[in-house]
Amino acid sequence: MEQTLVIGATTKEDRYANRAIRALRSRKYPVVAFGQKAGTVEDVEIETEWDPNWNIETVTLYLNPQNQEAYIDKILDLKPNRVIFNPGTENPRFIEKLRAAKIHPEIGCTLVMLSIGTY
Repeated sequence: MEQTLVIGATTKEDRYANRAIRALRSRKYPVVAFGQKAGTVEDVEIETEWDPNWNIETVTLYLNPQNQEAYIDKILDLKPNRVIFNPGTENPRFIEKLRAAKIHPEIGCTLVMLSIGTY
């Protein structure tokens, strides 16, 4: 299984990014968590420094389009297979950049996809 990068990770248990990390880990998916504040969710340390060498298959976004701007080129440089736009993160400009780079944009909900087996 390839790694999933959760962008917008937080230790706040009521946040969807936190729930996604826990759901991914409960299904044994390897996770890299990236957020503004360091901390731990399950057995995953939240990284606060971007690593351009992460080996990522899927990026799942929990940042609104305005907050994605600083990461668009960084995400493209990781060359993931897909980027999941969770509810509220849809960004047509970023989606077009992904398509141009032959990266699959997926509008969906990571938690729902995991629960119905389509992740």
